[in-house]
Amino acid sequence: MDLQSIKNRFGIIGNSPALNHALNTAVQVAATDLTVLIVGESGVGKEVFSQIIHALSSRKHNPFIAVNCGAIPEGTIDSELFGHEKGAFTGAVDSRKGYFETVNGGTLFMDEIGEMPLGTQARLLRVLETGEFIRVGSSKVQKTDVRVIAATNRELLEFTQKGKFREDLYYRLSTVPIRVSSLRDRKEDILLLFRKFVVDFAERYKTTPVQLDEEAKQLLIQYPWPGNIRELKNIAEQISVLSASNMVSGKEMRIFLPEKKGNRMPMLAGNSTTSGEFANEREILYKLFFDMKKDVTELKKMFVEILQNPSLAGAAANFTKESILNDYSSNITDTSVISTNSNNNISNNSQSNLLPAQNNIGSVPVILHNEDIQMHEEVEESLNIMDKEKELIVKALKKHRGKRKDASLDLGISERTLYRKLKEYDIDE
Repeated sequence: MDLQSIKNRFGIIGNSPALNHALNTAVQVAATDLTVLIVGESGVGKEVFSQIIHALSSRKHNPFIAVNCGAIPEGTIDSELFGHEKGAFTGAVDSRKGYFETVNGGTLFMDEIGEMPLGTQARLLRVLETGEFIRVGSSKVQKTDVRVIAATNRELLEFTQKGKFREDLYYRLSTVPIRVSSLRDRKEDILLLFRKFVVDFAERYKTTPVQLDEEAKQLLIQYPWPGNIRELKNIAEQISVLSASNMVSGKEMRIFLPEKKGNRMPMLAGNSTTSGEFANEREILYKLFFDMKKDVTELKKMFVEILQNPSLAGAAANFTKESILNDYSSNITDTSVISTNSNNNISNNSQSNLLPAQNNIGSVPVILHNEDIQMHEEVEESLNIMDKEKELIVKALKKHRGKRKDASLDLGISERTLYRKLKEYDIDE
């Protein structure tokens, strides 16, 4: 059969190269008994490809069953696939055949294969390799002849690296991989599919099919379609029902298309903590950064005031390490001010040259230059995030008199996270 005949038979709309390539692969592999892995996003029509492979194979007169592995509870999936004996578990009042026994000689389509538990994966690998399985609660080995077609919307190779999917099973399933492209990669097919859906709807309800103006067509093509063909069909039916006229404009199309939303906040990859804990700890870091920025801004403001008011220069010459710490102790914590002169005074007659900042890790250099005043102050303040976090935790505990629950609420983290931080920083309550 040529591709167009197959498209007509199974109701496939589109002429994109990616779609034609996937169909060609399905037709070529159908005559064999090789295991096929169909990969694609949700809503692209992966099950249709499994039906094509079965219908064009020598098993077409035998059973075809589609199973959603993600919809079967972990505790019963072994029984569903391989069957069980009477009394094998609570509620097993009778023996039951599994899918591999029922579909003997036919084709089993296993959708969302990436959601299968690891224990069941090992039993599935055994069936694929030897054609043998054992019912739950039995010791008798049974034989079966079932062709398996698997499908997933996940990247199984990444799952194997994370230990969520068996690597040997992945390579056994992907003997012949078929990748079904998403709708946003088949822009030339979007208008054809939309027209098909609105015509089908009009025939079903005896109405006139809606049409799109040029702006509406462009909006339809440019929309990313995260739900793929399933979402496009829903939108087509919504427009057919709710459109004020048979000619849909771009303005009206914007009402039906969902607003594109995206989170532009920075994220850290590979974080081992839970999302809730990470969000709380990230807020603490942001708070630390803003507090440090505020401290630096206040220091700059203090020295700029001295430059803008020459009358303060004489008073500034008497600033010493102790006086500055006393005057600004509320804004500066664990800070030492080092004067550029050996006697800790600012000379009004010094030359206009800049002294190099000392190479101290975590220091904030502040250098001011004027024809009459030269000031080279260096505020040594630890910018280590762990030190700041420890300091905040200690303050919170003192504020709430050692009550962890109140302190954790004030810090914006869970009590369990606070307990872990206390152990990590060796903080004595």
